[in-house]
Amino acid sequence: MAEHEVTPEAIRGAAERLESEGQPVTIEAVRDALGAGALGDIGRELLAWRTSRLEAVEAPDTGIPAPVAKALGNWLTQYAEDAGAPARAALAHAQADLQAMLDTHTELEEERDSLESANASAQVALAERDETIERLNAELRNAREVAMDALVSKAKDQLAIEGKDKQIEQLRGQLERSVAESAAVSDARLAAEMELVGATTARDSLANESRDLRSQLDALHAERSSLRAEIEILKKRG
Repeated sequence: MAEHEVTPEAIRGAAERLESEGQPVTIEAVRDALGAGALGDIGRELLAWRTSRLEAVEAPDTGIPAPVAKALGNWLTQYAEDAGAPARAALAHAQADLQAMLDTHTELEEERDSLESANASAQVALAERDETIERLNAELRNAREVAMDALVSKAKDQLAIEGKDKQIEQLRGQLERSVAESAAVSDARLAAEMELVGATTARDSLANESRDLRSQLDALHAERSSLRAEIEILKKRG
């Protein structure tokens, strides 16, 4: 039997059967007899059932003369009150136990609601943390890509500078060889052309060649300096 099918009439009927069988009428006994039902609902219905039975007790009609009947009725009423005192005490005790149980049940429901609210808050915080981690991971990946691009660019620039340095060294060697050759040729020409009318013109021509070579060397030096300055700027930006 499902809990929602346990009616007050069913609870009262089970209590009366237990009483007729001489068994104690308790919340657990009634629930076992019914096979279902909420303990709080059974307890409240048993309390109403016991209260109604106590209220139904009246002094019996003796059918004897009024004075005697009155005295006897007073005695029976007092007897009934005295006899019902343990039952009323038990009822009061049961009422106190039931109220304590109901208070405990209310506290447990409040704790359950509080735990459910805390769990919901924890789930929201966990979702927000997961979103933050995902966002930070994406930012980290982007930063790594930017850093990698910068390193590749710097490596290319370094290779370009090294290539320019090699070119400069080669031109310097060529210039030195050219100067040496020019000096040797110049000396030879000078010795030969000193006797000729065009000695001065030949010397000027050799000087012009030397100036051209030096201009090329200066241009390469300036280009290398410019590349080094660009690399320093890229390093500062990185």
